[in-house]
Amino acid sequence: MEYGEVVLPNRIVPEKEIVSPLKPVLRKATEADREKDVLNRQLEAAARPVWEEHVKKHDLEMQLIDIEYTFDNAKLIFYFTAEGRVDFRDLVKDLASVFRTRIELRQIGVRDEAKFIGGMGVCGRPFCCKTFLSDFSQVSIKMAKEQNLSLSSSKISGTCGRLMCCLKFEQEVYEQEYATFPKVDSLVITPAGRGVIVESNFLTGKVKVKMEDANNSIKTFAPNEVKIIGQVKSDTEIDTSLLELEDK
Repeated sequence: MEYGEVVLPNRIVPEKEIVSPLKPVLRKATEADREKDVLNRQLEAAARPVWEEHVKKHDLEMQLIDIEYTFDNAKLIFYFTAEGRVDFRDLVKDLASVFRTRIELRQIGVRDEAKFIGGMGVCGRPFCCKTFLSDFSQVSIKMAKEQNLSLSSSKISGTCGRLMCCLKFEQEVYEQEYATFPKVDSLVITPAGRGVIVESNFLTGKVKVKMEDANNSIKTFAPNEVKIIGQVKSDTEIDTSLLELEDK
């Protein structure tokens, strides 16, 4: 049993967006329910020093992220992060003896930690994971490369240290558009001669070509002005260290 707040009015939802099974709303909250929710928040705050005391007692390396009491106090959940797996069986026994309820410990990742705590992204808006994302999608370095973004970790990673979730938002559009758009590293013939595409941007509708001339000059053309005659091996490989930003 959980206590919640309505944030959106009744609306039509496509069947494919429904995550089954849908859980029923038991009843509209009463004043007594609201008072109990306030009490539960106080109990959660009081549980924090108890957690810290027993974690220290068992000499465990665990960082507490959040504490949650179910509305009926049938279960107390501790969310934490840690390096690697942690044997917390003795800790659970101690906590159960103190709180006299079912204890559950959940180890979460860095993306979940950001979702719990919240904050402001580099775009100046609250974290997407905190405001509207219901689940995390797989994000890859390949997406950043296809979107012509800087492959600097500081530019494409979020506060959590993983690739920014928003890289996924527009990826489908990029894939559709680039399916028919000249690709980077294509060998082409242009009105100015042969060259290799070094930048392809469907947003501007232009491609930049490194010409095969004495100065290796860079010239800009419309897609219909270039004819692809082959492919060259790329000199810019993805830095393998950037793969650590991907959430496995």
